[in-house]
Amino acid sequence: MYQFAKTLTIASVLFALAVTGAVASDDDVIKKKSNQDVATTVDRLQEIVTEKGITVMARVDHAKNAETAEMELRPTQLLIFGNPKLGTQLMQANQQIGLDLPMKVLVWEDADGQVWIAYVDPEELAERHGIPEDHEVVQKLKKALDAFTAAAAK
Repeated sequence: MYQFAKTLTIASVLFALAVTGAVASDDDVIKKKSNQDVATTVDRLQEIVTEKGITVMARVDHAKNAETAEMELRPTQLLIFGNPKLGTQLMQANQQIGLDLPMKVLVWEDADGQVWIAYVDPEELAERHGIPEDHEVVQKLKKALDAFTAAAAK
């Protein structure tokens, strides 16, 4: 029951983000190729962020969820994680950035079998919510996400 409630909550949040227009365009999304399969890439990313003391809020397996609807989807997983010490500072600047926090990284396999990692550029999130792109926390997030996803893709 807990897992169902957790999944329902995540689905609700994602739906709310889509409805509010808080979804980035392709230009705002940073994409990297991974040398691993989807599960291994997300496992590595989860391990990396956990080792850094960052809280993993959820791991959503979209392909597995598609199976429950008797549909097929290539491997696709979303990792949702955050650090309240950093996120709170951004929310103090503008609470509406909470629409885009915690951070999310999507990992999927395309039709050619290539695995990709993607996330919204933190500078885009800052701009969207009227926070200066050079804000110390924005730059920390940008560097951290770059390092975390590069390490997970190896």
